[in-house]
Amino acid sequence: MEHKETGCQSREGPILCINNCGFFGSAATMNMCSKCHKEMTLKEEQAKLAASSFDSIVNGADATKEHLVAANTSAVAVAHVDLKTTVIAQPADVAGPSEPAPKGPSRCSTCRKRVGLTGFNCRCGNLYCAMHRYSDKHECKFDYRAAAMDAIAKANPVVKAEKLDKI
Repeated sequence: MEHKETGCQSREGPILCINNCGFFGSAATMNMCSKCHKEMTLKEEQAKLAASSFDSIVNGADATKEHLVAANTSAVAVAHVDLKTTVIAQPADVAGPSEPAPKGPSRCSTCRKRVGLTGFNCRCGNLYCAMHRYSDKHECKFDYRAAAMDAIAKANPVVKAEKLDKI
């Protein structure tokens, strides 16, 4: 009786998905399961984006040409899109691979011991093992004193009071 008051009507049994995927659907998702409904909405959005991008490529911003383009066949539209994608793909191949060549094993700069993930990067820019990680153990060329003086100078700017006139 509560269903009659709220206006909700339920069927006697669960509804299978209309795509026959084996899951149950609901009226809110057009009798599809959540997965099939999500896939359908994604396909619709992609189709809308493709159509809008194609229209903007073909006729720019002209609204008068839009009616003429709509009369053309979809085969012509596919040919134009394929040309654009191949043109875009070619410069990426010419530029070369985006990833650098894989390096060899990481080694300590002093003793050439393999360090792997346990290596220590020094401020001088080299990689060292646990034995040579300290600056006095590997003849570090980094000037720690100058770096500390610069850090202190940046953190503590010079403050001068204004000169006061004597009365």
